[in-house]
Formats: sequence, structure tokens, C-alpha cells
Amino acid sequence: MTLRKRAQPSPIARRRWQIFRSNRRAWWSLWAFALLLIVSLGAELVANDKPIVMHYQGQWYAPVIFDYPETEFGGFLPTTADYRDPAVRENIAAQGWMLWPAVPFSYDTLDRELTGPAPSPPSARHWLGTDDHGRDVFARVIYGFRLSVVFAVVLTLGSMALGVLFGGVQGYFGGKVDLIGQRIIEIWSGMPVLFLLIILASLVQPNLWWLLGIMLLFSWLGLVDIVRAEFLRARNLEYVRAARAMGLPSRLIMWRHVLPNAMVATLTFIPFLFTGAITTLTALDFLGFGLPPGSPSLGELVAQGKNNLQAPWLGITAFLSLGIMLSLLVFIGEGLRDAFDPRHVPSTTTSTSADTDALPGRTAHGH
Repeated sequence: MTLRKRAQPSPIARRRWQIFRSNRRAWWSLWAFALLLIVSLGAELVANDKPIVMHYQGQWYAPVIFDYPETEFGGFLPTTADYRDPAVRENIAAQGWMLWPAVPFSYDTLDRELTGPAPSPPSARHWLGTDDHGRDVFARVIYGFRLSVVFAVVLTLGSMALGVLFGGVQGYFGGKVDLIGQRIIEIWSGMPVLFLLIILASLVQPNLWWLLGIMLLFSWLGLVDIVRAEFLRARNLEYVRAARAMGLPSRLIMWRHVLPNAMVATLTFIPFLFTGAITTLTALDFLGFGLPPGSPSLGELVAQGKNNLQAPWLGITAFLSLGIMLSLLVFIGEGLRDAFDPRHVPSTTTSTSADTDALPGRTAHGH
């Protein structure tokens, strides 16, 4: 029986990983952003107006995942149970128990038991206070972080696909294809993007997917020039010429031989596409042309801070949330840029020689 060797990362990949880890700011930013992302992905387990798990009359329930009618817990209405209703809570407490999240409020829960007018200041009940509708700010920040990241991920992936496609076609074929493509992109990129987004968003009922479609019309333009330059450089390399001489189709050459080189520059651009998507979404929400009202948006929280200067915790929370998120992404982007910088990564030959010279029993002269 033969055992397959486990695939090992190349010396260049290991070197890039070492360079990234040596940048302490980027390394710890990656860990901090990953931790915040994990918390936000499980936002329903951290902040929710439904119990995580419940035991009632000898049966187990998971209200955070499934909806149950009120009649299931001794109520009279067949509608979804409101676990904040005192009558429902008394029925469950008499014959069972409930395990609540750390924050018993969702992003859209209206706290009708506030002791003062909304917005209310931070307290043990609301860690970051409430907004002017009586909704928990901490819950809205967690859900807003997740919404911003999901939006940015989808938009970044779409931008990468379009940017690599158009930039690759222009750079590989060159000539008239490149000339016509550049003129079209120059005209398209010269349009006032934010004003067009505001106009288009004001013509329709905004929602997440519609905003993604509108922003995708412009977000890929910044990546085209980078990919185009990489394809222009790689198209004249010897191995690409050899592939053409062998009769390989252009699409196969572009996919297998040219695209991997272009992806190095593309990967370093991803964090900045990411931050651009988040800031644009925040700006649209702040101006009222973004997501539907009531959505857990960080831009809407910024607008609340502007409209409620008597409640400084709203503006401070919005500023810190966006500042921390964007700073972490920028630091991660700087680390990726340094890791993929060819001046920091030795060639394969050099790395192999260095690894060989480091073997036990070998001196610098090979004895």
C-alpha cells in the first residue's frame, strides 16, 4: 500500500505567510477582525428577544431557530409566541425554564419598559443605550457589523469577477480590444458615482440585493487597471508564448498561465475593495438612500447620532464601530500588500538553494 505525500506549501507561500505574520499590526488585526466576525455571525445567540433554548412540560424548544405558536405555551392565539409577554413568561416559568442571550433584545426590538424617554443612556439593561426608537444600540451594532461584512463580501467577489474578466481580456488581447475597452472605462469611471447611486436608489424601493446590483455597476472599475497591467506584462513571457505556439486556446492560456500571476496583485487589492463597499453602504444609509428603514445599518446609526446630539453615546458608538472595523481592514490590507510585494519574496531558485544550504551536515561550500 502506497501512502500519498501530503501537499506542502511552496517556499514562496511560506515566505509570504512569514512576512504577513511578522507585521504584528496586520497579524493581530486579522485575529481581532475574525473574532468580531464570529460574534456577529452568531448574533442571534448574543442579542435576541427570543430564548436560545427552552424546556417546557418535559419538551425541549429552540425559539432562536424555530417559531412556535403561543398556544404551544398555554396561550390563546395561534400567532408566533412573544416571549417578552408577561403572560407567556409566567406560563413557561411555571412549568419549565428559558435560557436567554446575554442581551435580551434583537436589533428591531422596541423596549416598552424604559424608565425615561428614548434615546436612553447606557445602563445595565442596555449596555450602549438605546436609539430614539427605544431599540438596543449594542444589538444593532452586532447585526449591523454582520450586514456590512456580508454586503462587502458579496460586492467584493462580484467586483473581482468583473474586474478580472474585463482587465484580463483587455490586457491579453491588447490592440483594438484594449483601446476600445479603455475608452469605455474612462467614460464610465468619469461619472459621478455617488450621485448616480443616490438617483437610482431614490427611484426604487431599496433593499440589499438592489443596492448590490447598483453598486456593482461601478465598484469593479478600480481593479481593471491592475489586472490589465498584469496581463499586459505576462502575455509576452516565454511560457505564454510557448503555450500559444502549442496551439492552446486563448481562454485556457488566460485561465491556467496568466491569471495566477494577476491574482497576486488582485489579492492585495481585496481589503481596499472591502472597505470601499462598507463606506459606500454607510454613506447611502446615512443619507437615507440605502437599506430599508429599520435595517440594522451602521450608517443609520451615524444619522441617529447626528440627529440626537443630546445623546452623545449614539455618535460615539457609530464612530468607534466604523473606525475599528475600517482600521482593522486597512491594517490587514497593508500586511497583504507587504506579503505579496515581489521585493520581499525571493525567487523559487533562491529559496530552494537557501533551504538546501540549511540542511544538517552542509557547509557554505557544500562539504
